[in-house]
Amino acid sequence: MNVGAWEAMFLIVRRELCLSFRRPDQLLQPLVFFLIVTTLFPLGLSLQLSLLRDMAPGVLWVAALLSSLLSLDALFKSDADDGTLEQLALSGQGLTLIVVAKTFAHWLVTGVALILVSPVVGTALGIPGSAFATMMLSLSLGTLTLSWLGAIGAGLTVGLRRGNVLLSLIVLPLAMPLLIFGAGATDRAISGVSPTGALYFLAALCVFTCTLAPFAATTALRITLE
Repeated sequence: MNVGAWEAMFLIVRRELCLSFRRPDQLLQPLVFFLIVTTLFPLGLSLQLSLLRDMAPGVLWVAALLSSLLSLDALFKSDADDGTLEQLALSGQGLTLIVVAKTFAHWLVTGVALILVSPVVGTALGIPGSAFATMMLSLSLGTLTLSWLGAIGAGLTVGLRRGNVLLSLIVLPLAMPLLIFGAGATDRAISGVSPTGALYFLAALCVFTCTLAPFAATTALRITLE
């Protein structure tokens, strides 16, 4: 039976979500790391509220980036190890579609979870409620972009034993603009200054990676499978 592209993508996303919820340790690891780092940071330094608020955007974004990196190594590796990735590639659907579906599922599991708990983290870091909308929007754009960048790194390192270290070295330098402009947008919102410029840059970077990253990750995976 021939399956359309959208139906195939839906089935792959559903499969990835089901597998993620069957492995709660991998599902909760990035989220718990994000919460621990951001909530223990003010307790460890005993900062004044004004100083903590100044440092909050940087702490929030560094923790979000590092939390997202924890699960990127498993994006393709588990399926490549048990042969599922090869079977999906031979299913008649394009490998690019498989990459898009798996990356989108990864963002739903990790990125969306970080976005939803960010108000709790923001409260702990002294970020005012008026900046929450900007904070969550910037995290939405940043985590989605990071998932696409991670798909490229995961495709390049899927055949390596200790590819997680190399994956971090590949993705972190590429994620520096996300850290700079994401923290900048949040900081501007806290200060009462318009964060439009930083958000526009994050949106442009997100569109750029969503357009090109699937093809780059597909090429890396195809080289691995061959």
